[in-house]
Amino acid sequence: MKNAIVRRKAKKVNLSVIVIAKNEELKIYECLKSASKYADEIVLVDSGSMDKTVQIAKGFFAKVLELKNGSYSDWRNAGLKIALGKWIFYLDADERLADDLGEEILGIIKSEDKSLPKAYAVPRRNFILGKEMRYGGQWPDYQKRFFLKKSLIGYKNDLHEEAIYKGELGYLTNPIIHLKHDNLTDMVTKTNKWSLIEAKMLYEAKHPKMVWWRFLRIMFSELIFRMVVQKSYKDGIEGIIYAIYQMWSKFFTYAKLWELQIVNEKLNESRNL
Repeated sequence: MKNAIVRRKAKKVNLSVIVIAKNEELKIYECLKSASKYADEIVLVDSGSMDKTVQIAKGFFAKVLELKNGSYSDWRNAGLKIALGKWIFYLDADERLADDLGEEILGIIKSEDKSLPKAYAVPRRNFILGKEMRYGGQWPDYQKRFFLKKSLIGYKNDLHEEAIYKGELGYLTNPIIHLKHDNLTDMVTKTNKWSLIEAKMLYEAKHPKMVWWRFLRIMFSELIFRMVVQKSYKDGIEGIIYAIYQMWSKFFTYAKLWELQIVNEKLNESRNL
């Protein structure tokens, strides 16, 4: 075991795969297994797991950084700071680095063509409620994940983090496999978490006061966009369910915005008394 660790440390680090996770013991093994085929180094940024996530990661000789507080941008930047790889690839715990994608990445790393981009967006195959979605904005769903380290400046934004990099953006052909939502319970849990963050961002951006007709307009617009423009119905019953769910998710976010507006309005009134 010690000899294996020594060999791994002595090996030139061409590719570091950075994974952000919290309480992902059910999915992290397959994620890291797929990454370990191609990564010279795995970095796990753990944001407060109470399960076996960290233990499983150490079984893959991952470099573990425990950082409970912060945003996804903070965690991605923290992983970048300690990664030793010449190239960086970001992978989430519910994603898999498929073999065809791994070979494409290695091909770029080994290439001597200096004209190639130093930052890449990667398509994702999104599986929702057990079905691969091809409509509703779920394909090709490009994500900026693969970078020459010295070209990646870092990430910004608390939600929907955005990569800041130098140079042109390239596009990989082969996709990440993304097990996005296994069931409705998981979907609701995630919505409850992220909708408050989105509501706070809307409030801080001075969004107009929420009134009844704004709720109807937002919900109707979202459903039409998903079902008609993005053709979610072509993904069958799962696509229809997900389109309706997206409408509900929008409502939930703006209902929380309304709540924030009401609470802060009352606070301001009490201060003026």
